[in-house]
Amino acid sequence: MKKDLKIVFMGTPDFAVTTLKTILEHNYNVVGVITAPDRPAGRGRKLNESAVKVFAKSKGLTILQPTNLKSEAFLEQLKALKADLQIIVAFRMLPKVVWAMPKHGTFNLHASLLPNYRGAAPINWAIINGETKTGVSTFFIDEKIDTGEMILQQELDINPNENAGSLHDKLMHIGSSLVIETIKLIETGEVKTTPQPEDAISKTAYKLNKDNCKIDFTDTIDNIYNKIRGLSPYPAAWCKLHNNDDQLDIKIYKAEKQIESHNLNIGTIISDKSTLKVAVKEGFINILDIKLPGKRNMDIKSLLNGYQFDQQAKML
Repeated sequence: MKKDLKIVFMGTPDFAVTTLKTILEHNYNVVGVITAPDRPAGRGRKLNESAVKVFAKSKGLTILQPTNLKSEAFLEQLKALKADLQIIVAFRMLPKVVWAMPKHGTFNLHASLLPNYRGAAPINWAIINGETKTGVSTFFIDEKIDTGEMILQQELDINPNENAGSLHDKLMHIGSSLVIETIKLIETGEVKTTPQPEDAISKTAYKLNKDNCKIDFTDTIDNIYNKIRGLSPYPAAWCKLHNNDDQLDIKIYKAEKQIESHNLNIGTIISDKSTLKVAVKEGFINILDIKLPGKRNMDIKSLLNGYQFDQQAKML
């Protein structure tokens, strides 16, 4: 165990677990883990523990779950851990009193090539916007969101058919390696930082909501395709299905694009026993995985086994 550097780790989802696991595998001394409070989930409203809490418990680590990061009680508990360094992966905005506490400061791992895609959903927006490259960045935290001085970056190609789930997993692994490199630089006093360019025209990773996850079938075929893969498997792109008297909100998880000339109205559905496609400007979006309200996510053949589309059916 490298006892000389005391680390406090802050994170909540699976993405953060891989980094925490890697830090422990490199024998660093994690003196405390800060994660989100347990939240009620599901029909029984059973309290759900964060992925980071579940993992930290399995390793016998000290866990704090503050609801208020400025509360005296939490700040006293944090001070008592006497951390030299704090590492943040997918947590929340910290007050200065927290991030300025350790002598080596607090650094964050962010899943984009900063200054691009600052914000809540960098992995999704890189794909939605049709990027061919993304990556991970480490930086020291300051007063604003994702604007602090850069430490390290690593680039990654985005495959043309990649979805947010597969890209998330790749970035999770290269991110954990970048965190170890960053710790080593801080530990040896060799860390050098670069300010993020203030005048950079950067793209934003807006928080995902129902409005920005809706498919616009009047958009270009590439933009529609990128939105579907950029929101899969979570939270999923959605649209309205008009079929007979049904008006349903449906989710689309997987699709292909088919460039082809046609005279059909945008949104027109063509289906047979094994395929379902939607007419768009430059061709068709072939739907491969879909979810109807109250049903499970299913491949298109399974859906077409028991669901009929009438000739006037449309997706809007």
